[in-house]
Amino acid sequence: MPEPSASPDPVELLERIAFLTKENALLREKIDALARRLYGVKSEQLDPAQLHLLLQGLDGPGKAPEPVAAEVPQRSRAPSPPRSRGPRIPAHLEVVEEVLVPAPVQAAPEQWRRIGQEVTERLDYRPAKFLCLRTVRPKYVQRAVLDTVPVIAPLPPAILERSLVAPGLLAQIVVAKYCDHLPLYRQESIYWTRHQVWLPRQTMAEWMGLAAEWLKPIYEHIRREVLASGYVQVDETPIRYLAPGHGQTKLGYLWTCHRPRGDVVFHWQTSRAASCLEKIIPVDFAGTIQCDGYEAYDCFAKGRGDKIALAGCLAHVRRKFYEARETAPKVAGWFLRHFQHLYELEAQLREIHAGPKRRAAERASLSRLVLTRLHRALVRLKTARRYLPQSLMGKAIHYALNQWSALLLFLDDGRLEIDNNLVENAIRPTAVGKKNWLFIGEAEAGERSAIIYTVIESCRRRGLDPFVYLREVFTRLPSMTNWQVKDITPEAWAKHRSRVDLRATA
Repeated sequence: MPEPSASPDPVELLERIAFLTKENALLREKIDALARRLYGVKSEQLDPAQLHLLLQGLDGPGKAPEPVAAEVPQRSRAPSPPRSRGPRIPAHLEVVEEVLVPAPVQAAPEQWRRIGQEVTERLDYRPAKFLCLRTVRPKYVQRAVLDTVPVIAPLPPAILERSLVAPGLLAQIVVAKYCDHLPLYRQESIYWTRHQVWLPRQTMAEWMGLAAEWLKPIYEHIRREVLASGYVQVDETPIRYLAPGHGQTKLGYLWTCHRPRGDVVFHWQTSRAASCLEKIIPVDFAGTIQCDGYEAYDCFAKGRGDKIALAGCLAHVRRKFYEARETAPKVAGWFLRHFQHLYELEAQLREIHAGPKRRAAERASLSRLVLTRLHRALVRLKTARRYLPQSLMGKAIHYALNQWSALLLFLDDGRLEIDNNLVENAIRPTAVGKKNWLFIGEAEAGERSAIIYTVIESCRRRGLDPFVYLREVFTRLPSMTNWQVKDITPEAWAKHRSRVDLRATA
């Protein structure tokens, strides 16, 4: 008879049950986090009432302070629409007046005397239209001279010689794709069905490449200005591009360099490797790069020696504690409350337009105390091993401690922002665009998109109408030299418009 099998060790069973219980809890946590990311509210903003519910009756790493105002988002310089109950008729619009005379008055006007009027105003719209721009150049000869050579005015320089496209049409196609996010195939359909003008998408794609080539000197000028300050914020976003010959798409990236209170410049790369930063950041660059915790930045900075310092992003740290608020409400709520203290101070500094020295002084006296308290709590939680490393709270604690030295740089340098939100906001228009056109053409089309996005974003930050700006630029660029490019950048254009407006109102 076979010998009976040995009974399992109760200790091993208990250890196995404990392991499976922890694994099950981690898997459930990941599933809940994924469901919230897919179907939950995308905003991370919490009002004081939500924080109060997280902290109510619970003891965190320390006594929680009283509720404070919610974080104030940073805004761009572009003008925002007025807050009102409904639409209003702006005063600057052209007025088209029609006078309705009663039929009896029209029949016998001499029998009637006008004693007043009633005026009704409505907001109307006339759709854009195509037109034929015909340039006529008369030829002349001198009357008193025999065998004279005829004279004729030269054609002004054009974006493309002997081409159908004029500056206004080229500006419209660019703005429609990169501002209004209309793919070229949709533009093709709109122009034909509404205007009976046939513009094949292949032709418009060629014109788009032409536009990028003409805008490249302006792009290079903006790029140099962004990197000249010695402080940039960097982030990247994935965009699919078409792989020729395979009928499939590959993943490329738009890398974004942003100078706070300045411009943003996009760079196209086909990967996310640290080597991409070597092409984006010049060799002679020395200063601070603010970024998230992606290891490519650290690898790149180490390769440049002591020339580059990496500043951290508190928003990324805050985001991980926000994601852990459901599984660890008391600890997450405690950390989120302290993050709000930091953001409340930043909002106050923005409101009074504080300069770098004032910001550094206020942060040294107030923000440093909050961060010191946060660091003590993080170390205590890490040492106690209260949370599993793979849990959401465990990951949040590890990420925060790993980024801590980089997070503290903004305390002593008033130029630095507390987070990377400004550069993430600059990426948003590209995110809206790729939802419409799904992918760009070949890899070279990515570089063209980077150039055009840079110029468009520069216009948006200054409240400029990109169509008006690009139409003027495409008209003037063919007759300009590279030395004159600085006079037609969006920044220079906005300053010129401001001077013109001041003289008009004087």
